[in-house]
Amino acid sequence: MALARTFAVALTGMDGDIVEVEADISAGLPAFVLIGLPDAALGESRKRVTAAAANAGCPLTQRKLTVNLSPASLRKQGSAFDLAIAIAALAAAGEVPSASAASAVHLGELGLDGRLRPVPGVLPAVLAARAAGFQRVFVPTGNAEEAALVDGVEIVAVPGLRAAAIAHGAELDPIEVEAVPGPPGVVVGPAEPDVVDIAGNDEAVEALVAAAAGGHHLAMTGPPGAGKTMLARRLPSLLPDLTQEEALEATSIRSLCGLGVGGALVVRPPFEAPHHTASAAALVGGGSGRITPGAIVRATNGVLFLDEAAEFPASVLDALRQPLEQGTISIHRAAGAATFPARFQLVLAANPCPCGRYGSTDDECTCTPMARRRYLSKLSGPLLDRIDIRLTVRRMGLAALQASGAGAGVAAAPAGRGVPGEGTDGALSAQDSGAGSAGSAASAGTAALAAAAAATAASAADSGSAAASAVLSARASDAAPAVAWASDSDPASVSATASASAPISVPQPQHPRPQTATPPQGGAITGHPRTSAALRARVTEARAAAAVRLSGTGWIRNADADGTWLRSPDHRPGPSALAPLDRALERGALTMRGYDRTLRLAWTLADLDGATSPTPDHIGRALFLRRGIDA
Repeated sequence: MALARTFAVALTGMDGDIVEVEADISAGLPAFVLIGLPDAALGESRKRVTAAAANAGCPLTQRKLTVNLSPASLRKQGSAFDLAIAIAALAAAGEVPSASAASAVHLGELGLDGRLRPVPGVLPAVLAARAAGFQRVFVPTGNAEEAALVDGVEIVAVPGLRAAAIAHGAELDPIEVEAVPGPPGVVVGPAEPDVVDIAGNDEAVEALVAAAAGGHHLAMTGPPGAGKTMLARRLPSLLPDLTQEEALEATSIRSLCGLGVGGALVVRPPFEAPHHTASAAALVGGGSGRITPGAIVRATNGVLFLDEAAEFPASVLDALRQPLEQGTISIHRAAGAATFPARFQLVLAANPCPCGRYGSTDDECTCTPMARRRYLSKLSGPLLDRIDIRLTVRRMGLAALQASGAGAGVAAAPAGRGVPGEGTDGALSAQDSGAGSAGSAASAGTAALAAAAAATAASAADSGSAAASAVLSARASDAAPAVAWASDSDPASVSATASASAPISVPQPQHPRPQTATPPQGGAITGHPRTSAALRARVTEARAAAAVRLSGTGWIRNADADGTWLRSPDHRPGPSALAPLDRALERGALTMRGYDRTLRLAWTLADLDGATSPTPDHIGRALFLRRGIDA
């Protein structure tokens, strides 16, 4: 009787468990028995390994062969155990030195011709082997570059079973075989869309910068062609490169999904934009057999964009609530459970009504108030309570387009400036020129609203009284959508005094745009260049300030900070700064979760401004972005 062992890795989610593969040859009729809770694909490995060994010139024993995968209680899935089973069987027969086989981990699927085929999940499997103390890992040649991304481990890339046996010391003559190539690596596509392509929409771009700096979730509503998709697709260009740990995690997820990795880590934040027909399993992950990651897992350390969010089923959207709060997703099935990282920035974009024309100055909405409420009711209150920034985006007229320094019209724009798939979002067409006067009026209304906001912030800072000199009512009416962030009321008509009948009344903050009726010239916002590179530098500086403040806590972004820590005496802003926020909580305009999220957003705005602590202006601006009152 002969016994030999080697090792493989069983992946459960992102975690890998070392599996001991034991092979025993005993007297009896020829048989190949595989035990240890294999799935259907692994159970078929008996036929693959037998044929591969014979065709590779190192046939298995003709006696009874028993292979055990230990621990037996752990479910094993997939074909990545083929190479380990074959090497253990050859070691038990004396063809391969047992000591060499027992000191290495083997990964790879065998073809009937004896060649090794690449398998998904090699990168997290090699990481698990290194964590378990192994220093030598055999992988298919097609996975060699991916496995080499892990330091401190000797990677032995072999094209087939015969080459693997020879590498262990088997006395076989080498035979050159053509290696099976792996999937293509990370394809370097066109450059990320740049914010410089956006004409006007200064407030929306500043909100995008705040979202990028603090890792905050963002929801946008507005008519078609307002630029929601264009804004969302440019958010990744504002995010800094991934850290080494984040890059390794993002690359491991890509490997686990069976996508090509190549010889380089993913360094840019991923961007996922599933279609609104996606199921809950496609969004969060799942599967009847092997549990596979969903879109939220692939978007980890990046952006998850749900365009036409109101078209998603309500159950699919509500499945995001737990991952948004915890940063992980645990998927349970009868066969087991798997946990994946799910730290992503959620960006929602929706039309205000089914026809999309509600709030538009150049067309009339044909939807009933009930139809508008029903359309946006899929975005449940608990989901919206987890959104930090709620923005209403309006179409731009020709006057605003010219004032932004973008030129006389987009008809003269160079071909190919747009991003494929964006449609009319962001395509500021010349047909909007009829709304030029409306755009000028909106600019004047914005300036008046900003002046009222300044008076409100100053009053709150000086007196801290419950009554503010200027407030914004967020009360919903039959003529407005059912959610506050979808309000399309004219900003020029907002009352400058508190209304006793309004159930929610929030002080209007200092607007982030300079206090002039004329939009900034030359594509600049508050004196900063309006390019993705320049704005990313601001985001990087703000994140660095937050990282210094959060050092020792395990958090690196303001959105990650715990509310209890932010409200502690050592980190809580002064009473005058928190007065508007406390009043909003007392009146029921904010939940406790909303209170903490607004405070995190205020810290982000302070970091962007280089302040050491949020001021009443930062709190007011955070409330402005949180409540989604149209600017």
